[in-house]
Amino acid sequence: MNRNYILLMIVIVVLAGGLLFLPQKANYIQQDPEKLMWDIAQPTRYITTDEVAKMIIEKDPLYQLVDVRADYDYDMFSLPGAYNIPLDSLLTEQSDIILDVEDINTILYSDDDLKADQAWVITRRMGYKNIYVMKGGLNCWIRTIIQPKEPKETAPITEFELYKFRQGASIYFTGTEISLDAGEKKTLNVTRRKKETVAEGGC
Repeated sequence: MNRNYILLMIVIVVLAGGLLFLPQKANYIQQDPEKLMWDIAQPTRYITTDEVAKMIIEKDPLYQLVDVRADYDYDMFSLPGAYNIPLDSLLTEQSDIILDVEDINTILYSDDDLKADQAWVITRRMGYKNIYVMKGGLNCWIRTIIQPKEPKETAPITEFELYKFRQGASIYFTGTEISLDAGEKKTLNVTRRKKETVAEGGC
């Protein structure tokens, strides 16, 4: 049997294991497991931190961010405008209102890829569409957007252009040189309290 096939099956079993501990969601159409396995192998399910930063800055109306970490982690630090739906609340009626929106791209994130990947498998298995994962999570966000490193002098021009964008994004999100309104937090009832501002910090 193909080694990649075996690895994908293991990933599916591990990531989808969380389904056993989540409440039942009524009236859903589950995605075919073989199709889900194929989708898991596709890199197109990932969105880079640079793409997410651009979406937030441009206030793109066709996307929404969902932080799948616990609410206390969300309260410490999260991305502007993100909803907080902890992993164990993904299949509630409240989260369904957010996740089941036609023509809106939902980008899941956590500290790294682990919880976000698990949330992706769960939501896709339950039939939600247009679901993506922010590659690298908040750890990558801090490294690339908040604290970008200047490329080496021998780096291609494209790396310097990306660095320039990241510098501007860092200013936008941290307000170190200018202050811009990044928007308020949007929370569901699944969180304990409403988050009004973005707290500085890392993962």
